[in-house]
Parts: sequence; structure tokens; C-alpha cells
Amino acid sequence: MTDRTAEERVDGSEPGDAEREANVSADAAATASTTEGSTETASPAVRTDGGAEAGSELGAFGRFREELDPVVFLFGAGLTLGLILLYFLDSARVETAIETADAFMLDYFNWALLVIVFLVVTFLVFLILGPWGRLRFGDDDPEYSFFSFFAMLYSAGFAAGVVFWGPTEALFYYDQPSPLFAVEGGTAEAIPIAIQQTLFHWALPQLAVFTIMGIAIGYFAYNYENVPLRVSSALTPILGRENLDGPVAKLIDVLAVFATIGGVATSLGFIGSQFVEGLAFQWGLDLGTTGIILVVTGMTLLFTVSMVLGVDRGIRRLSNFNMVLFVALMLATFIVGPTAFLVLVGTEAIGGMVNDFVSMSLFTGAGVEGGTEWMNAWTVFYWAWALSWSPFAGLFIARISRGRTVREVAFTGIFATSAATIPWFVFVGGTAVFFQHEGVADFSQVMAFEIGEEASGFILFEAFPLSTVFILAFMLLVTTFFITSADSSTLAVSMMTTGGKAEPSSINRVFWGVVLGLTAAILMTLGGVDALQSAAVITGAPFAFVCLIAMLGLIVRFSRDGEPLLLQERSWIVGDPPEDDPVATGDDD
Repeated sequence: MTDRTAEERVDGSEPGDAEREANVSADAAATASTTEGSTETASPAVRTDGGAEAGSELGAFGRFREELDPVVFLFGAGLTLGLILLYFLDSARVETAIETADAFMLDYFNWALLVIVFLVVTFLVFLILGPWGRLRFGDDDPEYSFFSFFAMLYSAGFAAGVVFWGPTEALFYYDQPSPLFAVEGGTAEAIPIAIQQTLFHWALPQLAVFTIMGIAIGYFAYNYENVPLRVSSALTPILGRENLDGPVAKLIDVLAVFATIGGVATSLGFIGSQFVEGLAFQWGLDLGTTGIILVVTGMTLLFTVSMVLGVDRGIRRLSNFNMVLFVALMLATFIVGPTAFLVLVGTEAIGGMVNDFVSMSLFTGAGVEGGTEWMNAWTVFYWAWALSWSPFAGLFIARISRGRTVREVAFTGIFATSAATIPWFVFVGGTAVFFQHEGVADFSQVMAFEIGEEASGFILFEAFPLSTVFILAFMLLVTTFFITSADSSTLAVSMMTTGGKAEPSSINRVFWGVVLGLTAAILMTLGGVDALQSAAVITGAPFAFVCLIAMLGLIVRFSRDGEPLLLQERSWIVGDPPEDDPVATGDDD
């Protein structure tokens, strides 16, 4: 990080010497240096709790009241709890409203989501390869080891979807390939296309949108004074630091809470429904609607223990365990499954994804029969779901990224996570498609929507030797990813509603944990996967534009803090050179 980054105002003006010294001294005094294993971090703008002593004097409820941002908390909680209450009063009206809003978003904003996500991916690749990647998130050393940083980032909501869709998604593309490709469904030619489409949906693009939010939030919060660790801080260059407590910033933070509830409830609903389906498929336990709510409630109570333990003792350790179990189950599938076939189809699918990336990213289905409907059901849904995660995942990424470079965060966010995701979908999804094509296992009821997508993993592992061991490992992975997803998302929502506190009170986190679990259970009982998908589209689509504005703000800021890319600093676009320009005055040395 250059001196200019630490000293320069976000609005572009330069502070005087006295102010500069005061800023640097304040930053040094307020920044808490931490090592891996610490339970709390703080930045000049993040630490607002007054320390442990003040917290102990206030007591648990006193600290809870003291830390709240009343506008964000009341409006965010009011919107969410209002919908929950309306569900119990008139569930049919809630279901109709969700369907109407979902159709509106898909009709008018589907193209925008495709374009914005493609631009974000392109920008992150540039950050990894270009000169701006060496800019840093503050001046401290990283708080966590790279493996712990990667495991927490990966487990923060995204991995829940990976586990759910890994055994099942490629089956749908095998049965009904994307209209972009002239391939007949159910044939051998459809197999690599199915894997390719799955990798496209789960590699770079989905990961990119919450990575860009994490970079935008963390860069401004850790490098500039009076910028809190909250979602609206991603738009600091646009709003200005003096307006981060203004009505526009508050509106963004309220929408971030609402979007997070929708997006994370979708992830938790997928995982919860998979657990319930596993009980029914393997042991014949049909829990019904009441049982679904009880299971999700039970899992919510489980993650409360991890949440109270904090980031280091809770999220970090469980995330590390998740990754070990995830890799072990993936490798076991590779060994037990059609190993040679998986190597071949994986190589072809990866090559196809790279070769067709641009056309797949911008495919709208225009002029192709059924093309737009297919694209809305799959690609647009996934982008909207990822965008609905972007506030919470971005805030959580910013929370754990202090001391890292922009290049490290961008690389971990889209390439390191893709390196873990691609083998999972090749090995698990490829084995499921191979088993269906060769008649080893029968997924026809899943592909015909006669039974839920949740059953695919259990049908797959039932065909393995030692099937019970595989199924138990799979259900354990489902449960632990549920816990880490709920834990990290609850931390992020609590931070949003406390003005950016890095360590919100336990009462705050428990409150939002209950709300998240209850919302997930309601969506599952309303319409299962369809209701979950609709909720993701409704809450995620508006944040496509927040991500776009955040990216534009980063381009403006990085061009000042890093180095100009296209035009040198003394260039001007039109007209005569400025009067104070050395070229115009002839004072250039």
C-alpha cells in the first residue's frame, strides 16, 4: 500500500500535514493487531463497542441495545418479521406475492444480471493479473492462515449450494441440455455438455459477485478513517464518507439485510430439505411440514453453539473440518466411481467451459424456442441467488480479509474456490450422470420432478459399496455446512444491524439466527425448491446494480491509489489543458 492510499481522502482531496499525522496516529491507535487464533479484530471504523470493560458494565441486554443501528435493525427486522407474520395469517397471499415478484424480475432484469455478472468476472480477473492487485486491506498482517481464510470464505453460504446441487444438477442438463448447444438430451454427447454447464454455473461467475462486494467493503473500511464495516461502505466513492450515515446508505443497508435473509434462507432451505429427504429416503421417516420446521429449528440451535464460540473457535474450526470431510467424500467418490471416465469427461468439460465462457455468459435465449425460459430457470436464478448472498458473503469476506492484498482476496474468491468446486461437480455430478446413462442407478423420477432434487445424493451413494458409510458422511457434511452457513450469515446480518461492529453481541446473533431458520423453514413449506428459487431471484436482482456501482467505485479509487491504466494523471479528455497543469504552464521538469 502506498502512502497515498493511507493519506488521501476518498473524495480526492489531500489532507494537510497536521491532519495527516492525526489520521495516522488515530489509525495506529485504533487498529488492533491480531494473530491467527484471536477472537476479535478492529479497524479505525469498525471497533465501536468501547472495549470489553464497557461491555461488561452494560451487561448482555445493555450491550445489545447500545450497539444497534436502530434504523437498519428496525426496518430490516420489521420487513422480515412482517412477512413471517403474514405467512401465518395468509400463506396463500404470501405465495402469490412471491410468484408475482419473481415473474417481474425475470421479465425485466434477466439480461442485466447476465451482463453485470460477466463484467464483474472480467474485472476480478484483471485485479488478479493487473497492477492494482498489490493494494492491501490495511497495514496489518493477515489474521488467519491461508487455509483457514479459504475454508471460511468457501463455507460462508456458497458450499451449501455446492453440496445440494453436486449430485443432481448435471442430470437435468443431461436430460435437457442448454438450447445454446445443438445436443439431444439423454445421449452420450449430452454428458460432457451437462458437466460443462454445471461447471459454468458453479465456478467463476457465482463466486465473483460476493468477492467484488467483499473487496469493496473491506478496502474502504480498512484503509480509510470513519468508514464502517458495513455493506453501504462498498459505495464510499459514490456516496462520500460524510454520507455513510445518510438516508441512501441506510436504505442500502436495510435492503442488504432483506436480501441476506432471502439468499441465506435459500441456502439453508436447500440444506435442510436435503437432510429431511435423507431421513425419508434412507429410513422412511416422513416428517411432514411440522417435521421440516422442527428439523430446521434443531439445526438452528446447533449453529447457536458455534456462533457463541466466535469466529476463531467456532466458524474457523468447523470450516476447516468441513473442507477435510468435503475433500474426503469427493476423493472417495472419484475412487469408487468410474475413475477413468471422470478424468476424460472432466478434461473435456473444463476445456468446453473455457472455450464457450463468453457465449454461455451472455446467452439470453432470444430466437431459440424455450431458450429464455431455460436461461431464466437456471443461469439467471443462479446469478440472482449469488447476488442475494453478496451483502452477507461480501461483509463476511471483508471481516476476515484484513491484511491481505486485493490480489489474494480476488484469487481466493474466484480461482481457489473454483479449484475446489470443479472436482466436486466433475466427480459427484459426473458419476451420477454416468450411472444414469449406464443404468447403474435410476434418477428418472428426479429428472421428471416426480421426487425432489434432494434425493439425488442418496440415490447416488446407495449404488456405492459401503453405501451406508457414504450416506452418513454425506448427511454429516450437509449438517456441518448448514451450521457454518447459518453461523457466518448471522454474524454478517448482526454486523449490518450494528453499524459495522466486528463482534456483535450474542443476543443479536441469536435473534437473527432464529429469524433465518424460521424464514428457511417457511419457504420450504410454501413450495420447496421453487419457493426458495423465487425468494433468491426477488432479493438478489436489485443487488446486481449495487455490485455494478461498487465495481465502478473501485475502478475510480484504484486508479488513484494504484496507478492510472489508460491515461496518465496529467491527461485531460477534452478542451485545453488545465491552468495548473505543468504542460500548460511550461513548468514541467
